[in-house]
Amino acid sequence: MLAVLITLTPGRRNEFIDCQKAKVCIAVLPIMDVKRRWNSTLELLKRAIRLREFTREWLQNPKYAECWPLFTTQNEWTIVKYVMEVLRPFRYWTLWISKRHTVTLHHVITVYNDMFDHMDGVMRALAKKKTPWKEDLFFAVKLARQKLSKYYAEVTPTTGMLLISVHILDPCRKLQSFRKWDKGMDINPEDETSSTTKSQEAFLKYVENE
Repeated sequence: MLAVLITLTPGRRNEFIDCQKAKVCIAVLPIMDVKRRWNSTLELLKRAIRLREFTREWLQNPKYAECWPLFTTQNEWTIVKYVMEVLRPFRYWTLWISKRHTVTLHHVITVYNDMFDHMDGVMRALAKKKTPWKEDLFFAVKLARQKLSKYYAEVTPTTGMLLISVHILDPCRKLQSFRKWDKGMDINPEDETSSTTKSQEAFLKYVENE
């Protein structure tokens, strides 16, 4: 809402830019959320934190007194920073993959694992919190994990075998991810029922058949 008010007219935009002069090398404006782009919310929050000093100064102008209720409190900034931390790996992997000019298929399992581990860690940290916004964030992360699990579960046997194969063929990974899964569930990677053994056997069988 505040971004809309600041950028509503050329005069307001210029006033906000003037607040930044002599303090920063490049003056910028707040940005608005774009529903079609998931990472636009994160970019909006990053920009808001960057501009919070100038937003305060702009709001102190008496002619914008009706906008004072929109001023962000310190507690709200804490929430913003926490949300940004929750979204951090999603932004990192989105940018990392989008900038690659080579094959990235062998990174898929690693990317999913990292995001799952991150969300599990966030939920553990928030599980016993009673602050309303932390309870809301826990619920949001839980739903996000369910959504990610749904996407991961849609991998077919054929594409799943392909992901396992390219992952094992990566000299930097091989069976490390599968061993990590087993250890996380207190399973000996050498057991016949372990993810490591099953993945290795499936890979060898797949290569032999090909």
